[in-house]
Amino acid sequence: MHETLWFLIVGAVLVFMGLAATTLRRLPISAAMFYLAIGYFLGPPGVGLLHLDMIADAHLLRTITEVALLVSLFAIGLRLRLGMLEKLWTVPLRLGFLAMLATIPLLMLFGVYVLHLGWGPALLLAAILAPTDPVLAHDVQVHNPGDHDLLRFALSGEGGLNDGIALPFAMLGLALCAAPAAEAGDLLNLALAGSMVWGVAGGIAIGGMLGWATTHAVTWLRTRHAQALGLEGFFALGLIVLSFGAAQLAHTYGFLAVFAAGVAMRRVEHRASGGQSPRETIGTVDSADVEATAANPSKAHAYMTESVLGFTIELERIAEVAVMAMVGNVLATLHTPLFTWHTVALTAALFVLVRPAAVELSLLGSSATPAQRRLMSWFGIRGIGSFYYLAYALENGAATEVAPLVPFTLAAIAASVVIHGVSATPLMSWYRRLRSREG
Repeated sequence: MHETLWFLIVGAVLVFMGLAATTLRRLPISAAMFYLAIGYFLGPPGVGLLHLDMIADAHLLRTITEVALLVSLFAIGLRLRLGMLEKLWTVPLRLGFLAMLATIPLLMLFGVYVLHLGWGPALLLAAILAPTDPVLAHDVQVHNPGDHDLLRFALSGEGGLNDGIALPFAMLGLALCAAPAAEAGDLLNLALAGSMVWGVAGGIAIGGMLGWATTHAVTWLRTRHAQALGLEGFFALGLIVLSFGAAQLAHTYGFLAVFAAGVAMRRVEHRASGGQSPRETIGTVDSADVEATAANPSKAHAYMTESVLGFTIELERIAEVAVMAMVGNVLATLHTPLFTWHTVALTAALFVLVRPAAVELSLLGSSATPAQRRLMSWFGIRGIGSFYYLAYALENGAATEVAPLVPFTLAAIAASVVIHGVSATPLMSWYRRLRSREG
């Protein structure tokens, strides 16, 4: 009976969300809010079918969330269809690197002087909360590969970049938690800086080369030999796993490599299609002979890339269901109060002080308008990336040092899912009206 209930619940949720997806896009609510509530309902306060514990199940939670992030990062990379030397890239790069580097010390100082945490736990908490979410921000992300709106492009690119950049700071925070105070200064050295530079540059290079090589190899086989036709999902999953594995083997940042692989695949398609959009390049597809389109030299790159994008977007939505339900269930089994004055103060500081300050500092002299800067400041959505780094810290650090950070992280995630989920639709509708008047 227990197994039957699971089939009924999962099936009903998936069918309902498939039917309600269009309606939800018009309302000031997000799908993530429903998934969060479903996970909570499956826990002890509801039907009691699922009992996930943040500390005891950290390895399982980290593994599932890692897979979800990899799929999402690859999908984001595929959406960013723009030449790498285009000026528009400077804004997501500023947000992904500079805003991240400003967020971490600001949050760390808040943790030390307001929350009275030690320097190690404060840095670790800052690293956990610093990444913006690449999964939950559907309403504020690039909608299609031809979308070059500065706000959506910047927020999408930022979400693809900063999940990987948070890793060295999380590792440093864990090291500071374990190191005696007298030895903490020894951890900050040129070797650490060098490993961070190599992690970023190497990860981007490895992912970019694998994305470029795989896309060219598959399209060459298709157009020259009519081989490797179909099964684009295999290529997508293979490239994601290969990029992540190669980056890990080279001691670089795997999340960045997967994002770069998606960007590289899209870049190959962009150059092959010229000035046309992917849909214009593909044209009409004969349903009776799809392979003819896949093997057509003028259409192969666009057809493959769009097919891979469609597949990864479906996976991304399924991953969102799984991870947000896990977060909701962890909230249901939490043994300490979620919202205290400490957690509320941290969440408020992150949303209305730290994030706006980091965005404004990173965008000094940029082409972003005041309205775009305000929206970028507000939509620093926290979610699956932060949940991953919390699970990672629990898995690799001392429970006595990391466990007190659980309520802070979960409170920020829950607040972000609700507050940003409610505000995304009306604010983005206002932004579209503003852009149409300006245009």
